[in-house]
Amino acid sequence: MEIAVFLVALAVGVLTVAGLAERLGVPPPLLLIVVGVAASYAPGMPEIHLEPEVVLLGLLPPLLYATAIQSSLVDINANRRSILLLSVVLVAVTAIGVGAIVHTILPNISWPAALAIGAVVAPPDAVAASAIGRRIGLPRQIVTILEGESLLNDATALVALSTAIYALSNSVNAGRIGLDFAIAAGGGVAVGLVTFYVVAKVRRRLTNPVLDTAISFVVPFAAYLLAEEIHASGVLAVVVAGLLLGHEAPILQSAQSRIAERINWRTIAFILENAVFLLIGLQASWIVRDVAKSSLSPLTIVSVCVATLAGVIVIRIFWVFVSRYALVRPGADLATGTVPSWRYTLLIGWAGMRGVVTLAAAFIIPLGTQDREVLLLIAFTVVAGTLFLQGLSLPLLARRLKVPSPDPMGDALARATLLQQASKAGYAALDKLEYEDPHDIDTLVRQRVEQRNSAAWERLATTADQETPSELYARVRLTMIKAERERILEIRSSGTVPSEVVGEVLGMLDVEESMIDAASDSRRDIRASNELRGHPGVACEDLDRYPEAQTHTDGTCHECVRDGTEWVALRACLDCGHIGCCDSSARQHATAHFHETGHPVMESAEPGENWRWCFVHHLTA
Repeated sequence: MEIAVFLVALAVGVLTVAGLAERLGVPPPLLLIVVGVAASYAPGMPEIHLEPEVVLLGLLPPLLYATAIQSSLVDINANRRSILLLSVVLVAVTAIGVGAIVHTILPNISWPAALAIGAVVAPPDAVAASAIGRRIGLPRQIVTILEGESLLNDATALVALSTAIYALSNSVNAGRIGLDFAIAAGGGVAVGLVTFYVVAKVRRRLTNPVLDTAISFVVPFAAYLLAEEIHASGVLAVVVAGLLLGHEAPILQSAQSRIAERINWRTIAFILENAVFLLIGLQASWIVRDVAKSSLSPLTIVSVCVATLAGVIVIRIFWVFVSRYALVRPGADLATGTVPSWRYTLLIGWAGMRGVVTLAAAFIIPLGTQDREVLLLIAFTVVAGTLFLQGLSLPLLARRLKVPSPDPMGDALARATLLQQASKAGYAALDKLEYEDPHDIDTLVRQRVEQRNSAAWERLATTADQETPSELYARVRLTMIKAERERILEIRSSGTVPSEVVGEVLGMLDVEESMIDAASDSRRDIRASNELRGHPGVACEDLDRYPEAQTHTDGTCHECVRDGTEWVALRACLDCGHIGCCDSSARQHATAHFHETGHPVMESAEPGENWRWCFVHHLTA
């Protein structure tokens, strides 16, 4: 009963503090740690010892899996050199460097014990990187590298830690270390591939989204335990299985299964991520109390903690610049078409927040190790220090460096272009279909596809205080849905319709309303940005032939004036300068001009929009 009450109180505390952090504009991880530290000293608070088994078996697999299935395998592969240099080589360099610092200040601690604490504090945390990096709007390439690094570096650190612990009572050599790492890495990847293969086979035969989601709850634990059973890396097994299943989800799963899995894992990740930081803070009181009994002087303890914290920060910054200019030499980013500047490198170097894996790994150090309580305090100091020092200053550093956050308007343009490309393929498939069509379904399908595409293009509209057709539709339809729901609830109260039918109809309204809400949120973000930053698009020969024109002074669609209709947005032909209305407008004069003249490229004539469109190839630039 006491455990159950504590778990409920923990969950309520996590939700309350996370909600408060959002209101205050403070990163939830930082506020949760502060609350946890304060709570650990509160009268009547039970002493919380975070056992390594709880973290490594209970928390780490689902957290890694939740991050992996949402990560882009394509983006990780594009940044694989940087990720491997950070997740493997940097972990080893940090472990050795920190080990040297600790052994120098505390010569009574053996080299294996010093290297063990070095391995403990070496890996940055995936949860911290995602929670802080995405919240403050770091560029996507930086977030991808940080997440990819954090997904893989735990495996390197845990292998290094197990080797150092083995060396406490046995002799080791480079061959032993290399063999351990090869077995852990190779076995982990193999188990991840096998898990992916088995789950993929099962999912191809499943249509029930409940069963499909239930399988996903088992996958991270099954992969982790199977890998650990053969002394391989459970971390790598979970990450490989998660990355591949997430990448192949559009092929293996139904739409309902993908939506259910995405929502469920977002919820699980939210609860576990925030619980992790609260649990970190709850360790403070007993760790400090045990250190107070140490034979070392307070000055020595403070010195080794501060030196270790400084060491992990400096080593990381030094390494990312060395690897950038001496080893990686980055090329142009596929998304922006530009070579990432040194500012990106500095941000990656500064975003080295540690998390729960560091604290849990510290508890694996054997009980009889010299000054173990000080080693635990070192781990706690590095976790709390990096989260507060780097986590709090990272937004300020990003602003000072003027690093651009993800561009909502650029995303909207890419989204609209992608939908056009998809529609082009869909129309080609529709044209190949042979079927009788007495009800003119062909026209209805094309009309709905065009409505969807027009709504995507309308998100780019930047004219202030002007309601686009899709915004008007959202406002009208939401009013109708509210009335429809109220009427359905009245009928439900009468008991004249089976509850299952009522629930199904309410669910249909919920799905429609959620789609409208998501589109409305996207439009608000785009309006707030009010500027399209560099979006290179994909070039074609027509876009290459027609560069961007000068500012357009004629802000009128003369055909709309002639016909007595209104336009939503204006487009300019880059061949003859004709100004026409967009496809969301009633008459679609810009498209009509293309069909009449064959002029292939137009550009937006709206202020704040600097993009071009090729009618022939359906591409933007």
